[in-house]
Amino acid sequence: MSILNVGETRNISDDNSMTFKERQKDLEAQDIAQKKALQREKNSSLKRWSQYNLEHTKELMWLARKHGVALAMLYFLVDQMNDYNAVICSYQVLQEVLEISKSSVIRNLNVLKTQGFIAILKSGTSNVYTINDNVYWKSWGNKRKYSKFPANVILAATEQDVRLSINKHKEITLKE
Repeated sequence: MSILNVGETRNISDDNSMTFKERQKDLEAQDIAQKKALQREKNSSLKRWSQYNLEHTKELMWLARKHGVALAMLYFLVDQMNDYNAVICSYQVLQEVLEISKSSVIRNLNVLKTQGFIAILKSGTSNVYTINDNVYWKSWGNKRKYSKFPANVILAATEQDVRLSINKHKEITLKE
């Protein structure tokens, strides 16, 4: 890393020297570039996406054939993970989303862990699920090395002491 020297005048013998006015223009150009990048991202049709490494197709096909519920669980975790490949949710959330028993949750999480699709870390009494970033990731490929934390936290209303207000969709029935 080189040090930038900013002053009233430019030192022509120092490649890292610039005037205050040049530095101001440089910072303005960076600001404009950043705003344009944010606008491109905002206008992008790729708002929710993840990347998948095709080198793991055989393992995922095996998972689909032998442990379909585990694959569904993996898809749920991938769908919910943040840009750092992590998500926190309880067994109750997994039970409700996948409509399976607690023992089935435990068994299928163990399959995913044993086969290397996820790692299960502890945060107090909560589980933090990190998805193997050699298989799936949501961030750009050059950011895969940052595959942990912070995490999206998924809560089930049925686990809470306080009732959460949940907006339900209005049901419409058609007369025959």
